[in-house]
Amino acid sequence: MASFKIITNTTADLPMDYIEENGLGLIYFNYIMDGVSYGKDRELDWKEFYRLMREEGKMPTTSQVNPQQYKEYFSEFLKENKNLLYISFSSGLSGSCGNSVLAANELMEEDDECRIIVVDSKCASMGEGLFVHKALKMQAQGKSMEETARYLNELAPHLTHVFTVDDLNHLYRGGRVSKAAAIVGTIAAIKPILHVDDEGHLIPISKVRGRKKSLNALVDYMEEKTKGYHGENDIVFISHGDALEDAEYVKAEIEKRFGIKDFKINHIGPTIGAHSGPGTIALFFEGSSR
Repeated sequence: MASFKIITNTTADLPMDYIEENGLGLIYFNYIMDGVSYGKDRELDWKEFYRLMREEGKMPTTSQVNPQQYKEYFSEFLKENKNLLYISFSSGLSGSCGNSVLAANELMEEDDECRIIVVDSKCASMGEGLFVHKALKMQAQGKSMEETARYLNELAPHLTHVFTVDDLNHLYRGGRVSKAAAIVGTIAAIKPILHVDDEGHLIPISKVRGRKKSLNALVDYMEEKTKGYHGENDIVFISHGDALEDAEYVKAEIEKRFGIKDFKINHIGPTIGAHSGPGTIALFFEGSSR
């Protein structure tokens, strides 16, 4: 048995076979689509999720995990291992991280044999997934839970996120752009380029006209952030909002420019996709800064 168990969330957008192969604990974030609540006990096929958004204009809503729900999840994982390393969704995007700390502290007060460390990834989607991947590598190398947590906290400012969305209206709903900017940008085919900053917030950094230029801009950003960086980019993660062809295009461009051969590509799940919308492409790697 591993000396500690790593736990992540559905917000990490990792494939389920990856979750199972690596023995990861998984915490489900709930969402509501067309009046129906989905989560651990009831799931909606991701293709259908995006179809409802794209073709029927359905607008899903999400909710954070509360302290009691975290206690229930952690209690189940503690039956398997008394040492839990929980890698949380960015505190800059949700109050769930703070709720997990409350739950962890309560459980450790109730049982002094258990140890729960919460690491705020400051990450989202497969950025959080890549963060988990790095934690698994540390665990495989025999590092302790405390050593792994320290490493992750040092890595967080270098776990670079950059993404583009196909429809500005979803960013408007999330308060990231104004209604006027969403209308004008849509008419003019403006595609924003955004990143996740050191505090885990979504920040617009530039805008281009046209889809292909926006995809190339993601790779340009990677080139800028990896220039002179001596960290490890042995693998790159890419997530997409039902836009696999565009994700494959970004992968091919990265292969050409950087010679990287190892990638993990997966769709963006409903919790993140509810805010980013269909057509989103996101790129994750290590860089000199976010």
